[in-house]
Amino acid sequence: MRLGIVACDILKNEIEFVTRDDPDFVHREYLEFALHIIPENMRAVIIETVNALEGKVDAVLLGYATCMSLGGITNELKVPAVMLSGSDCIEALLGSDRYEAEKRNCPGTWFSSPGWAEEGINGLIKEFHLDSVEGYDPSYFLDILFGSYKRCLFIDPGIGNEDVFHAKSEEFAKSLKLEHECCKCGLERIRDAVAGAKRLGIDLSA
Repeated sequence: MRLGIVACDILKNEIEFVTRDDPDFVHREYLEFALHIIPENMRAVIIETVNALEGKVDAVLLGYATCMSLGGITNELKVPAVMLSGSDCIEALLGSDRYEAEKRNCPGTWFSSPGWAEEGINGLIKEFHLDSVEGYDPSYFLDILFGSYKRCLFIDPGIGNEDVFHAKSEEFAKSLKLEHECCKCGLERIRDAVAGAKRLGIDLSA
């Protein structure tokens, strides 16, 4: 059985933690997180990337939730694939009930997974091209974008290096004058997707 991974690099830490010692995964490819700024482009890039694996792998773990524009994408792929459950990468980690509960608890919440903590302020500047607006400091636009936010919630999925990720998340919160809190989660939804990819791989390689 030959399996591939095509995923958002925001979830690389978690996916690698689950699959790093698994010999069934023979191809790993993580795409730039900022692709989701242009949803139709993200969809096209993912389809092209997965389809390029036709004949090279039996199935693909698609490390994306629906992310606004990816509903039904597996029907357009030439390689059978399993997506993550949820509307976005945060729901893929927390699950829908916990995600909604945290948003109700504090509507102005920025969710900071290890990947987002690593990207930090520079990731936001890159994502929104805030350094390309002549005559304005990127902080001007960040203050506007985060004007309604109250807290930064760091999500600890138990993958190691918690102190490093936590510190980066705290630094992000401090830069934007947000309260900082922390919660823990498991990796059940990623493990479920891995298991689904393996079932596809077994069926197709038999």
